[in-house]
Amino acid sequence: MAKKANNYCSFCGRPESETDMLISGMEAKICNFCVEQALDIIKEETGSKGKAHEPLHGKALKPSDIKAFLDSYVIGQDDAKKVLAVAVYNHYKRIDQPFDENEVEIEKSNIILVGDTGTGKTLLAKTIARMLHVPFAIADATVLTEAGYVGEDVESILTRLLQAADYDVASAERGIIFIDEIDKIARKSDNPSITRDVSGEGVQQALLKLLEGTLVNVPPQGGRKHPEQKMIAVDTKNILFIAGGAFQGIERIIAARLRTNVVGYSISGSNEESVDKENLLQYISPRDLKGFGLIPEIVGRMPVLTYLDPLDKPALKRILTEPKNALTKQFVKLFGMDGVELTFDEKALDFIVEKSIEFKLGARGLRSIIEGILIDAMFELPGKKRIKSLNITLEYATEKFTSTKLSKLKTAV
Repeated sequence: MAKKANNYCSFCGRPESETDMLISGMEAKICNFCVEQALDIIKEETGSKGKAHEPLHGKALKPSDIKAFLDSYVIGQDDAKKVLAVAVYNHYKRIDQPFDENEVEIEKSNIILVGDTGTGKTLLAKTIARMLHVPFAIADATVLTEAGYVGEDVESILTRLLQAADYDVASAERGIIFIDEIDKIARKSDNPSITRDVSGEGVQQALLKLLEGTLVNVPPQGGRKHPEQKMIAVDTKNILFIAGGAFQGIERIIAARLRTNVVGYSISGSNEESVDKENLLQYISPRDLKGFGLIPEIVGRMPVLTYLDPLDKPALKRILTEPKNALTKQFVKLFGMDGVELTFDEKALDFIVEKSIEFKLGARGLRSIIEGILIDAMFELPGKKRIKSLNITLEYATEKFTSTKLSKLKTAV
């Protein structure tokens, strides 16, 4: 009889007859009502997963706030930042809009970023995802092929997003996917061929359903290697897709449309003086993407198009010193861990910038050049406790750089 008297919830006191389930522990019992209430409390109090479900407009995140956050990590590219900030803000307003059949349905604002290598396309997408506390995945379009061919299926993009969300489907369905090298899946030719374009137009066709929004069965561990696994259903209608690509050679398509020439003699015309030939990407339009080899359906499902300016000397120098994760700050911290104070002269920074421009490597080239200059110091100084400081002068930078293989790069560019 004593045991029957203990058949009640230790938390709320309900007897077993008033519950659907009573779970027994070592010295206590809990009913299903208390379990559900405890789960709600956990969801409200815990961190990352809860953050992804909070409405952004409730936090008063306006486009100007998003751009200000981007400014602290990315130098320049004001036009691209404004377009991204507005598109992201409108996208999450759309998600948090209460459902009403009689209301206007807002479509997704997927984005295409066009810019040379090293101008900050991937960094912009990463920084936005960091600010919004949403799952973020980077997919390389060059490895994608049509289903049934050697390579990765398009659905593998969603597998990466699920992994970033720790397999929380609701969180993943509000995430951001950055498709890098989107230009590499351009149609190879306008003429039909007897061979299938399985890594070009075929991939674009497969991407259509993801971009527009549909329910996709995603293999959590990859499709072909684990055919017996259970699929996870993911709805892509609220996933924001950002695509980036260098689109090498698209300047000629833009120039032809503007009736100007990239090189050689120009046709005189009324609009000739107003065209900036040094940065033709600023005149890019969806028509140019179609001429490059993207199918019209892809261009239509990624309606927001923006460009990134080529980086000049002042912008590259600011990248070296100003952002929160600036390269010079990173190396100062690395040397500081060994008790060495690292400093750079202004002329040394100018030398690094000039070499990056000379080799046409963009911001990515800055790190390679600094690594080449500091490699000897990073190898030798950790074992020399007497040296407490290192100042990088123009003479030191020139001497170390000329002794590296990077100095021979000019002949190959």
